[in-house]
Amino acid sequence: MKKVLALTYYWPPSGKASLHFPLQLIKHLQTFGWRSTVATVEEETFTQKDESLLADIPPDIIVHKIKSFEPFNLYRTFIGKPKTDPLVASETISKEKKNLTHRISIWVRMNLFIPDARIGWYPFAVKFLRKLLKNEMFDAIVTVGPPHSTHLIGLRLSKLFHLPHVPIFIDPWVDIIYYKDFKRSAPTVGLDKYFEKSVLINASHIIFVTNSMRSDFIEKYPFVKEKSTVLYWGYNEENFNSFPQTEKSSGEKILLHAGNIFDYQNPKQLWKYLKEKISQDEKIKLQFIGTVSPGVRASLKENHLEEVTEYPGFLPYQAVIDHIRTADYLLVCTTEKRHVPGKLFEYLRAQKPILCFGEENFEVAEILRSSNAGMFVSYQNDGEEFFNKSTSFITDLPFVKSFDRRIAAEKLAAILQRLSKTNDMLNHD
Repeated sequence: MKKVLALTYYWPPSGKASLHFPLQLIKHLQTFGWRSTVATVEEETFTQKDESLLADIPPDIIVHKIKSFEPFNLYRTFIGKPKTDPLVASETISKEKKNLTHRISIWVRMNLFIPDARIGWYPFAVKFLRKLLKNEMFDAIVTVGPPHSTHLIGLRLSKLFHLPHVPIFIDPWVDIIYYKDFKRSAPTVGLDKYFEKSVLINASHIIFVTNSMRSDFIEKYPFVKEKSTVLYWGYNEENFNSFPQTEKSSGEKILLHAGNIFDYQNPKQLWKYLKEKISQDEKIKLQFIGTVSPGVRASLKENHLEEVTEYPGFLPYQAVIDHIRTADYLLVCTTEKRHVPGKLFEYLRAQKPILCFGEENFEVAEILRSSNAGMFVSYQNDGEEFFNKSTSFITDLPFVKSFDRRIAAEKLAAILQRLSKTNDMLNHD
């Protein structure tokens, strides 16, 4: 059986949503002839914990937890937040917060940590994994980003040990949406672009989770076209095999948003429309699982929706799936044309009408159209047409099942097999 070294900053029991894709790829790779060894951070202190995800790790997978310098621990001290309190992603970059401490912390994050605030993991990971690779043979290296500093570790190891490197891009790098409306210095951006290009040039193959992201990278770096593949974020079929445990009150319609929602994803016209419908005695409840930015909360308050809004906050993964399956409508807010939200695929599998807000995101719009699962509208839209047509959305389940992560793992295994064979031939010449 071939062996792959997989580097992912987020790993159970971290509850970070972005770990589900690599976790399931690694889990299923062994079915297709690849045994994984995982390298991750010793303790990820930003996100909340989801102990239930530990059960998803196959017992024969070796996991190396490597220490790191964590800037977010300094951030907590700087803003006066206790070390035991979880940080909220949508608050750390919110522009609604105007105090000087918050503004300074954002500037430091945007300009001094390159490529990201996880760069403190790099020296410790390289040192540990150099020793590992001197004593154990691997056939390929896979890295998952963000954080994109993980790709820099893979780049260094790939060059040292002449191994194929496959970076997986869950989000863009230099122009990731988090940088929107924030000023980064020219030297910072220049160095970040250098790191990005270095990883892409060295990569044996590159995985993107959206076609639009791949197209964007090809426009910047034409050489990417010949060595890249799209594997959609997808969902886990096994999470939908049991009957959901969540119940709801009779007579009310639940509109649910799962995951983080940021200030720049605020569908203000929707809240106005829902306020009007509730004033006409329609029973509607809003649920937000995950974090909700200050700007979104302010809009809900402005429209007097607090009494019909629930904030369950962070929940274990299966509980999130159960809530999605028992909701009546599912809300998702895209950020830009390259963004296909991971939750979209779990929404699709739940077979409930999906209301998606965004601007010029033709990829998401096409997925919704092809699956007949919902409607894509602009942020200036209030959603009325969606609710009027909601009963006409009947999801094409065979189409949706093509996004099962087991299928993505099979495709990744085939890529690794080809790269490994080529690398073996080069090394024997």
